[in-house]
Amino acid sequence: MDKKKIKKEYYNKIQNLIKLNKHYYELSKPLVNDQEYDKIKKQLLSLEKKYNFLKSEDSPSKIVGFKPSKNFKKVFHRVSMLSLSNAFSEEDLINFEKKIINFLDESKSFKVEYSAEPKIDGISASLIYKKGKFVTGLSRGDGKEGEDITQNLKTINDIPKNILAKDFPIEIDIRGEVFIQNKDFEKLKNKFANPRNAASGSLRQKNPEDTKKIPLKFIAYTYGYEKGIKINKQNEYLQKLNEWGFKTNPFNKTLQGVQNLMKNYYEIEKKRSELDFDIDGIVYKINSFELQKRLGNVANSPRWAIAHKFSANNGVSKILNIDIQVGRTGALTPVAKIKPINIGGVVVSNATLHNEDEIVRKDIRIGDTVVVERAGDVIPHIIKVDLKKRTKELKKYIFPLNCPSCGAKTIKEYNSITKKKDAIRRCSSEGYECEKVAIEKIKHFVSKEAFNIDGLGKKIVENFWNLKLIRLPQDIFNLNFKKIESLDGWGRQSVANLKYAIKEKQNISFERFIYSLGIRHIGFENAKLIAKTLKFSENFLNLSDEIKLNDLLNIDGIGETQINSVKNFFLNKTNLKVLNDLQKILNIKNAIEIKKDGLLSNKIFMFTGKLNGISRAEAKSLIEKNSGSIISNVSKKLDYLIVGEKPTKRKIEAAKELNIKILKQSEWIKLLNKSS
Repeated sequence: MDKKKIKKEYYNKIQNLIKLNKHYYELSKPLVNDQEYDKIKKQLLSLEKKYNFLKSEDSPSKIVGFKPSKNFKKVFHRVSMLSLSNAFSEEDLINFEKKIINFLDESKSFKVEYSAEPKIDGISASLIYKKGKFVTGLSRGDGKEGEDITQNLKTINDIPKNILAKDFPIEIDIRGEVFIQNKDFEKLKNKFANPRNAASGSLRQKNPEDTKKIPLKFIAYTYGYEKGIKINKQNEYLQKLNEWGFKTNPFNKTLQGVQNLMKNYYEIEKKRSELDFDIDGIVYKINSFELQKRLGNVANSPRWAIAHKFSANNGVSKILNIDIQVGRTGALTPVAKIKPINIGGVVVSNATLHNEDEIVRKDIRIGDTVVVERAGDVIPHIIKVDLKKRTKELKKYIFPLNCPSCGAKTIKEYNSITKKKDAIRRCSSEGYECEKVAIEKIKHFVSKEAFNIDGLGKKIVENFWNLKLIRLPQDIFNLNFKKIESLDGWGRQSVANLKYAIKEKQNISFERFIYSLGIRHIGFENAKLIAKTLKFSENFLNLSDEIKLNDLLNIDGIGETQINSVKNFFLNKTNLKVLNDLQKILNIKNAIEIKKDGLLSNKIFMFTGKLNGISRAEAKSLIEKNSGSIISNVSKKLDYLIVGEKPTKRKIEAAKELNIKILKQSEWIKLLNKSS
């Protein structure tokens, strides 16, 4: 290859990188995944290293991020926010350590101490504190100049607004990552491609009141400018951050030796699927601040830190068909049936296509050769289509305008908040008229947080539906047990067990009954709010009266969206029949008043593992009735971690590190008995 061609290839890649940076940093709409982006950067750096005549001001060796948005005031960072060099293998880490030892002119026996910190896939932010007060918050921007997003950052509860600690520096820029937990992203996934995009888009809202509605989190991990800090090591700094009221990653560790770094890397990678936030690698920093200063920086990255990226598990396959699945709320979800491939030791034959817009955006067609990714806790999905392998006879995929289950018209609802139509197309039939919707509603009816009937799982519901034993929820309480006993896999004892389990669940709490009905937008928390307000099941049945329905508007946490869903539910004749029949069969307990001064008052609990003789939903309810509260992640706020059978080791380890009291189920019951 001659010099002219090399230059042409290089500058084409530079222009592509500029375009990718714009979409990633400014528009919050990445065109490629992180692995593809890292690959392009690596190719450019390799070309520059190989040919010294290649130079550009837009080289990844010189730039960080992208120029700040025009929507916000620009502010220069007092200390630049640098990017990190990447490591992808053990060899890269060995070379990193060698360079450090050589630069410091130490012997080979010199032990390098690292602070190993999981890298959250979010948005970097710098918080400027003066005399303990949070005064300014900046985005990374291009590393030298950021966007003033102070008011948006002030809406995040994790960010302390005033710090009174005597040892807090006179001035300091606390730096960390803004992110969204995966459970919270579930409510936003129709608006954003992934949690990182959701965090980025939320921070760039012009109106802080809009940002306030998004459950953003913040984890601190470093600092920029400082005046008056009296700490010598990174691990000590992380400990101080906790004392000052900041959250840090519970999986931070101090380690020595590349072998221990690799061991920790594999342990964390295995835990990725259990975490409620996305991580894309581990950052290793020289633990000593003195050594960090000696090592300094190279171009736009520190010499004393490196990001060890997790490998994404990719594979190439062919789309055999696109199957449309219909959910409980009528949502149509496209799933690609692909030629089975082994990705990371798992055989993958299905990949989600998310929604109609995703198919159109990526122009996915039946018969296409595609790249499939299965990374950590992410459901296998299509990254891109290999257009070079597309043949002329492959036609554009037309999303069904009629429900594949019942034939009803499919619709895209208008979202009054976004002023756009939803990305999800839905079946327009209500109640149990659509077969697929009906099956999913019955599965929901017997689910854990609803009736939680032992022995009546999803597959059995489908089997009983196919045998016409069930058509509506009330049919569960009038099953033909003689017919069931004659079925394959069933016997006298298993039928007796099922009969007993169903009879036992004829007594149900008011909130679980409301939740079991599967009313769209009415989750378990909303069901509890409604039950608490209405108190008696008779009042719920009277919600068909519009005057009574409007009473729900007075409930904090229930809005017009929920009211309209309840209203639509009561307009359906089949739903009314279901309600009336269930009312005759069930003993629905009145809502129990929560003790305001119970012994569990102001105590925060969390469960891990399977509980004996009690469902997780019932256990949570008992705590809440005694003034306690529940959280789903280990944090400093937690008072007790209740451990059942086969608990998650990660949660126990994190609790031990934070000195949180760990209780066996029997110990928790004793505590509960004292409170009753």
